[in-house]
Amino acid sequence: MTTRTPFDLPADRAALLSRLLDTMEHDIAPMTAEGVAAGNKVFGAALLRKSDLSLVLAETNNETENPLWHGEMHCLKRFYEQGERPDTRDLIFLSTHEPCSLCLSAITWAGFDNFFYFFSHQDSRDSFSIPHDLKILSEVFGLTDGEYNRSNAYWTSWSIKDEIARLDDAERAALSDRAARLYELYGEFSGTYQSAKDGSAIPLS
Repeated sequence: MTTRTPFDLPADRAALLSRLLDTMEHDIAPMTAEGVAAGNKVFGAALLRKSDLSLVLAETNNETENPLWHGEMHCLKRFYEQGERPDTRDLIFLSTHEPCSLCLSAITWAGFDNFFYFFSHQDSRDSFSIPHDLKILSEVFGLTDGEYNRSNAYWTSWSIKDEIARLDDAERAALSDRAARLYELYGEFSGTYQSAKDGSAIPLS
């Protein structure tokens, strides 16, 4: 295993976090609205260039096609279907929800040195009624409450909400308002999914 130099947050953390929220709201969320209407879960992901934070690709969950196509997995599938693509070491991985064990492994094997997430595993369980991430980490890997190594030889992960909380008052207030809107929007997505999931062909609905 080659030890990588950890990806560090830029000096202007507020600008990065703002861009990640933009990507969730304007690129991932519209796709997710269509996805949940078709019976898929609320999870999505995107890839951005480290150099200028431009969007490379956004995707959403597509488990009705294949139960492996979690938001992150479907994003990676589409990424590797592209003829020419950036090196993963030059990209930021954004996940709307903290990645499950499947997606954590995929992010690792694809060579990313970072990922950012908005909703935590606990949010997935408590706010979205999808407990499988934490349950699998507990039942299969013996990890209590999802306590995997969030900084390791492969990558470093960041909670967007935690990083917003560390900003100064003015920056934190502006981004917190936007974060609250995303909570409301994804709550609507969750309601759509939960109301229609009975009888779903997804194995872990």
